[in-house]
Amino acid sequence: MQSTFSPDCRQCPRLAGFLDDVKVRYPDYHARPVPPFGDVAPKLLVVGLAPGMHGANRTGRPFTGDFAGILLYRTLHKFGYASHEGSAFADDNLALTNCRITNAVKCLPPQNKPEPSEIRQCNGYLAAEIADFKKRGGIALLALGRVAHQAALMALGLKLTGFPFAHGAIHKFPGNLTSGGMNMGGLTLYDSYHCSRYNTQTRRLTAEMFEQIFARICADLASPHLAAQQQTID
Repeated sequence: MQSTFSPDCRQCPRLAGFLDDVKVRYPDYHARPVPPFGDVAPKLLVVGLAPGMHGANRTGRPFTGDFAGILLYRTLHKFGYASHEGSAFADDNLALTNCRITNAVKCLPPQNKPEPSEIRQCNGYLAAEIADFKKRGGIALLALGRVAHQAALMALGLKLTGFPFAHGAIHKFPGNLTSGGMNMGGLTLYDSYHCSRYNTQTRRLTAEMFEQIFARICADLASPHLAAQQQTID
């Protein structure tokens, strides 16, 4: 697995071929691996699933221009992480403060479903991003959905069974945790259902539920010891 993100990555043949086809159909689209976006030294790293066809795959910026980005960027703005709440185009002057956004898989997958081998292949990028995040003083990881949750654990070399996914779950990693030779102690992983169109329209995830996650993260970032006292959001 490569560890340094490359916008020209073609390590997954199925995804590379699919992006070639998309580029023919939509020549103005980004249709390449989508890099992370946000503060270079954040306290919060948001991990999504993969670029959306007419969102990040079009604009070249995570969650920009797709339905899932509406709730995400509105919430980030409400909690002081984003300079404004809308994000339709990559040239909209949006800036993130103390927050960075990435995806478990950097390329648009067919039907929004990456294969397990593609998640593993791309995991080297995520592992390097999390290591850099921790090195720069990062504290909180937010996984949007089960795939992002599992990808974050894979990047840290942790067993999935030890940290089950559930909306509102909070996983504080032990102080002796190491990954890639770096101590990852002090990181906390927060879980949320993905802010997808399906989840929000079916009300599996409401704006209030999503904001509860961010309220807890903000409280814990202000008082890190609180994360050790509660493992799920009330």
